[in-house]
Amino acid sequence: MSLTGELLRNYEREIEGIKLIPSDGGRFEVTVNGRLLYSKLQTHRHAEAGEVAGLIGRLIKEG
Repeated sequence: MSLTGELLRNYEREIEGIKLIPSDGGRFEVTVNGRLLYSKLQTHRHAEAGEVAGLIGRLIKEG
């Protein structure tokens, strides 16, 4: 399943919109409301399955 599909399935009521911005140089960054939640450039690895969704879930619970 795609990351977008996973996020919509898990957080459909909380997400108003998703914007995917293509980049180059091996970047994969997830930012929510101006807050960087995940960066492949910083971690030097791909996100594991469910990792980004979990980070967004924690952010939602923090309110």
